[in-house]
Parts: sequence; C-alpha cells; structure tokens
Amino acid sequence: MTDAAIARTTARPPAGEPSAWDQLKVNRNWLGFWFMVPAMAFLVLFLVYPLGKGLWMSFTDARIGREGRFVGLENFEWLLDDRDFIHALVFTLVFTFVASAVKFAIGLYLALLLNNNLPFKAFIRSVVLIPFIVPTVLSAVAFWWIFDTQFSVITWGLVKLGFIDRSSPINWMGDPFLTQCVVIFANIWRGIPFIAITLLAGLQTVSPSLYEAATLDGATKWQNFRYVTYPLLTPIIAVVMTFSVLFTFTDFQLIWAMTRGGPVNATHLMATLSYQRGILGGNLGEGAAIAISMVPFLLAAIMFSWFGLQRRKWQQGESND
Repeated sequence: MTDAAIARTTARPPAGEPSAWDQLKVNRNWLGFWFMVPAMAFLVLFLVYPLGKGLWMSFTDARIGREGRFVGLENFEWLLDDRDFIHALVFTLVFTFVASAVKFAIGLYLALLLNNNLPFKAFIRSVVLIPFIVPTVLSAVAFWWIFDTQFSVITWGLVKLGFIDRSSPINWMGDPFLTQCVVIFANIWRGIPFIAITLLAGLQTVSPSLYEAATLDGATKWQNFRYVTYPLLTPIIAVVMTFSVLFTFTDFQLIWAMTRGGPVNATHLMATLSYQRGILGGNLGEGAAIAISMVPFLLAAIMFSWFGLQRRKWQQGESND
C-alpha cells in the first residue's frame, strides 16, 4: 500500500511551471556552465588575479617592502631607453624564432621518420622523449659541463683531433655570441621531442588509403607530403607551434640555470631580466613592466594561430583550398 502511494506521488506531474532554479539545474547549457565553474575559479585565482596585480604594479614604483605610488607609463618610458631591456627584447625574439624554426624542422623530420615501419620503433620513440622528460635544471647542468671553458668535452675532443691547441680552449660560456648559440642549442635539444611526438600522433590519424590513391595517380613522395600530409597536418602544426613559441618565448629555467643572463647580460630573455630587476633588484614596478611587455608578443602568437585556423575552417571540416 505504501509502495503504491509512493509510485503515484512520483508519477504525478509537478504543480505549475518549474521554477527558474529548477530550469538551471536541468538545462544542458547551464549544467555545462556549472561544471566549468571550478576550472574558471582556478584560472581567476592563479592566472587572472596575478596578471591584474602585475599590470597594476607596472604602473607604480613599488619596491620590495612598500606598495609604491602610481607613476603611469613612467616604467615603460624608462624601459625604452634601457639598453639591457632592448637587448633582452631583441635576443628573446631571435631566440624564439631560431629555436622554434629548428625545432619544427627537426621535429617534423623525426615524426615522418618514426611514422614508417622501422625496427625497434617503440625503443626509438622512447629515446626521442628523453630530452623532454629530463628535468630542466639537470639538462642545464649537463650543457654547462659540456660547454665549460676549462672542462668542455667538446673542447677536449677537438684538442685530441688536433683542430685546436690545448693552450687556447674555446671560451664557450665566456664569449657572448657563443653563449647565445649554446643556450639556443640547449633549448632546441629540449623542445624537439614535444614537437616530434605531437606531430607523430597527428600523422597516425592520416588514412593510408589517401597515400595509396595519390600514389596510383602518380604522386611522388614530395607530392604526397605537399598535397596530402601537410594539409591534413596543418591544424596540429598550428597548435603545436603556438605552444612551442609560447614555451620558448617565456623560457626561464634553462637560461637562469645555465648563464643567469650572462656574460654581460648577453643571454637575458625578457623573463630572466624581469626576475633580475623585480625580485633580485627589488624594483617590483620595473620587473612587472618588463613582464607585462611580454604579453603583446604572446597574444600575437596566439592570435596568428587562431586566425589561421579560422581562415581554413578546419573546425567545420572544410578547406578554402
């Protein structure tokens, strides 16, 4: 008897229209919003707030121990006349462009190579990942030892081969240009696996029947890559290169662990210079201004990728070609 009453009560439709709160609880769009709230709160707490705080500090003369007063664009105007900042900006752009271009070229080559049927392919993939999984500081220490002026294994090898004299070793970490080349090489070595493995995952999604059809039509290997592989891989290339540019542009650990921005500030990136001026130097306003100066370049990289994907309409499975 009780079960029958409960069943009748459950089956009975609710009286009147559902409340707005009831609609919010069952509406699919609002349910998605509720599930996004924790992630949004996390982003606001750890990303939006620090960015807003840094933006405000860039307009003040704040130092460690005091809040500072509002000075407008004075910090940014002063940076335009700062030779160290201009040098750090130029080197950051060169560092990002050269490293990203080389990483993409080698990473794409490795991805195409590993996509073939090779012996011990699983082992080779594991070896390729090693530079990416090794801690950054450990990599920096290894490169510092490899290119150390006195104990460089490369210099030792060149001496043994008779290319240089033992009394005149190569000053890898003392010459500004050579040091810049060393840190770029180190960044390339660490970043290649990320691009190679990501592009390899994209290559795995390309249907072999497309290559078979193109081959039957007389396409060469280059034409297969140009008209089959590259167009289908373009969305993944855009995404992976955006991340690569962002990671390279904001690289801090590798540079700071290897050179601290030296010699004579030759290897300072904007990130390391911001840390040196803001934290070590105590001038929080100036350090925040340098950090905020990075934002337009990062947004430009993101928007370039986004507009490229929108133009090709890959999200809708269409192409303008």
